[in-house]
Amino acid sequence: MSEHEGVFAPGTPCWSDLGVDDVSAARAFYTEVFGWELQDGPPEAGGYLMALLDGRPVAGIGPRTGSGRPSAWTSYLATEDADATAAAVTHAGGSVLTPPFDVMDVGRMAIATDTTGVVFGLWQGYAHQGYGRVNEAGAACWNETHTTDAESSRAFYAAVFGYRFEVFGDPSEPYAIAKLPDADADADPVAGVFAPPTGLPDGVPGYWITWYGARDTDATVAAVLERGGTALMEPSDSPFGRSALVLGAQGELFGVIAVPSP
Repeated sequence: MSEHEGVFAPGTPCWSDLGVDDVSAARAFYTEVFGWELQDGPPEAGGYLMALLDGRPVAGIGPRTGSGRPSAWTSYLATEDADATAAAVTHAGGSVLTPPFDVMDVGRMAIATDTTGVVFGLWQGYAHQGYGRVNEAGAACWNETHTTDAESSRAFYAAVFGYRFEVFGDPSEPYAIAKLPDADADADPVAGVFAPPTGLPDGVPGYWITWYGARDTDATVAAVLERGGTALMEPSDSPFGRSALVLGAQGELFGVIAVPSP
């Protein structure tokens, strides 16, 4: 198990939350798929639930907001100053959909898009810094963006967060991993950028995906299917672990990837 304490470095994916029409149904779905304990927030939280794993926060679930937005997971990137980062987003050619605002005493957030139209969040932590567990079954292991224009996407995140990219893989399917600007050469990457060679669904500009760990990827995907979800990419082996892409019961996209047993 891997607990996380303290502040996330700026630019690090630090939180994921789900906006859906039926929060009660999502509570039941993810409790059964990942074994989360869903904790109700205070009345002023507007129905937002905190997902806990062994007592530590791993995700959030709340009512879907924004006209025309589908049910979706949102990846949040850490910042020390949400207002300054929102200004940097605009300067780099992105858009701020929801200007920075305080979420009670837990943090300050904004919702933005990059230059290719991909939605992501900004999170400036106060009482809540983000993931309390990572890189284990039921917790976030990786965040990446799938985009129609990888070059534009890389330039945007480099301008806003100072990401340094390393591109590798098949030339027809290049994958870029992002490292933080002050990271050592051997430091772990924090995120990925990928332009699928087969393209994206019609009308979809792209998306950030949160990958969640699983002890048994096939069993977790089976649990998703049993509870009304869909497998977009059936479980398959990769150099990073057996993985799959799925839709939850309300159409939300997320990834599942095997993690070593403790």
